Amino acid sequence: MYVTLAAALFAVNASVSKVVLEAGVEPATLAALRSTGAALGLGVILLAVAPRRLRVTLRELPALALLGVAGAAMVQWLYFVAIQRIPIGIALLLEFTAPVFVALYVRVVRRQDVRRRTWLAIGVALGGLAMVAQVWTDTGLDPIGVVAGLGAAASVATYFLVGSHTAAARDTGSLTFYMFFFGALFWTVTQPWWTVDLSMLASSAPLLGTLDAYSVPAWAGVVWIVVLGTLAPYALNLAALGRISPTAVGVVGMSEPVGAGLVAWAWLGQALTAIQVAGGLIVLVGIALVQRAAAPAPVSAKAGRIRGKMGPEVDDRGQEEQPLESTQQGRHEAPARASGGVRERAAPPAGGARDDAGVGPG
Repeated sequence: MYVTLAAALFAVNASVSKVVLEAGVEPATLAALRSTGAALGLGVILLAVAPRRLRVTLRELPALALLGVAGAAMVQWLYFVAIQRIPIGIALLLEFTAPVFVALYVRVVRRQDVRRRTWLAIGVALGGLAMVAQVWTDTGLDPIGVVAGLGAAASVATYFLVGSHTAAARDTGSLTFYMFFFGALFWTVTQPWWTVDLSMLASSAPLLGTLDAYSVPAWAGVVWIVVLGTLAPYALNLAALGRISPTAVGVVGMSEPVGAGLVAWAWLGQALTAIQVAGGLIVLVGIALVQRAAAPAPVSAKAGRIRGKMGPEVDDRGQEEQPLESTQQGRHEAPARASGGVRERAAPPAGGARDDAGVGPG
């Protein structure tokens, strides 16, 4: 229930973001406002309930800064650019291909083996994307929007790869705070607040589509994005992680592109063709197959005790099973240790930290 409600809030948030962008707020400004608002909100909560969790060492800062730039600043900005130029459902599907980038990075850059079924899953996902983009015809998709969507996926992949190591030493709440904190700091440096015209926040924002007769102040849309589009679903996903596995959270969270597409269709009139809808479902199947390839095989309690004494798990071919980092928890969950079907020895969690996911960009 928690993760489904979180996915629903994220789905509605996409259309709310479209309204704010159409009101004249620039994607970079909206990304900065979202990161700053989320950092302030999470910071106040952590200071009130668990201030010790905000402690940070100098050794952690580089990774946390990279996580903030990739996971908050760049993902948010590229995502907003994408939904400003192409249908929301397509933009989210492009961003949800992050596991493909993870697997390709590990194979091409790290030169590590990737399972055959992972390549099959990637092929399924890419085939679905070809149907969504209808590459055999001119669909009128804005090239900048498509590149921004794929760039957001690459940024999410970076966030997964960096965060999977960082999450071993920190709880997910403080990790998420520092991600948004460094994302906000990035925007403060690259576009100082005193150089940004924030007067557009006082302007009227038509709700577009079926609600075009109504308007709200642009700042009200930004408040929605920060509170109900970021803090509330993040908290729901964290609550869900206390009850179900990170993989289950990620799989349910994969309903978000479908939900966002339906909301955009009903609210904004953004309709997709039957082929694009079928392609979108195929993309989600491919991502689910990547998740399935990443999931560790279940073992009995006895086998678990033996494995704990004898060493790493052995797969059905007698090979040592060495899962990598996280791949896909949806865009909104922080990296869990699911692999893209890649074999690598994962570092043990430091300090007994939970091996679960926090929440990420969205």
